Amino acid sequence: MNDTEIIQQRLNTYQANTLQEEENALKEIAQEIALLALSRSDFFKLAAFQGGTCLRILYGLNRFSEDLDFILQNSNAEFSWQSYMKDIQEEFAAYGYTISVQDRSKVDNVIKKAFIKDDSIGKLLVLQHKPAITKKIQIKLEIDTNPPAGSNFEIKYLDFPLPFAITTQDMPSLFASKCHALLCREYTKGRDWYDFVWHVGKRTGINFNLLGKAIYQMGPWHNQPNTINKNWLIEQLTKKIKTMDWEIAKNDVSRFLKPREAETLKLWTTDFFLHQTGNLKDYL
Repeated sequence: MNDTEIIQQRLNTYQANTLQEEENALKEIAQEIALLALSRSDFFKLAAFQGGTCLRILYGLNRFSEDLDFILQNSNAEFSWQSYMKDIQEEFAAYGYTISVQDRSKVDNVIKKAFIKDDSIGKLLVLQHKPAITKKIQIKLEIDTNPPAGSNFEIKYLDFPLPFAITTQDMPSLFASKCHALLCREYTKGRDWYDFVWHVGKRTGINFNLLGKAIYQMGPWHNQPNTINKNWLIEQLTKKIKTMDWEIAKNDVSRFLKPREAETLKLWTTDFFLHQTGNLKDYL
């Protein structure tokens, strides 16, 4: 089996029933190849995987995701994606992809961004829902070069396209980061709320040390000393939930879900999320 056949075989396992599902599958395969490329370098000695794609690929979240999000384990304003671009391009080339990698980082921005773009893989694979014009796959890589202190890390392993290791935030740290996003993000992102329900269902603990430092570093409570604990979090989530437009939230997340999971969006009301928040009282 050649390397392109490995990708085809992987795509077939998704059993995509729609064009959107097939596009999501192609993007996820590309995300895993990018992670393999970074793992072959020194990247995960310096950085850790986080965010929705991390939850999806490493922990089994039932939704697709767009971007690859990372944090440095120790702050470093000099970090650059440039040193990893060749590694990423060579790894993709081994599987038949002809990609471009562009560093879009701004010197004075602590979030460093790069983009992987590919329009070649649709020409190499047998697609079940091939559109009239093959869409270009684009994956954004973001890394926080000055993250709040307090994360805990662990090593996780993937076996596609080859066995490799990834350093990631542990689950309580991931949930803490998600709670910070829920409270501090300046726009509605339904994927955050989907992930919140998933974490509560898993009875994930929360790294309150990390959450407190994140709340202090950025957001409405910036530089304001606070006691960040279970009661504070439940109170603030309750306030946030009562201001939400759940139709906007549902529209954001729906394209990342298969029909079975999308059915759960019918439950998304203020009362539903107040109930989920109340569940935190039972186990935190």
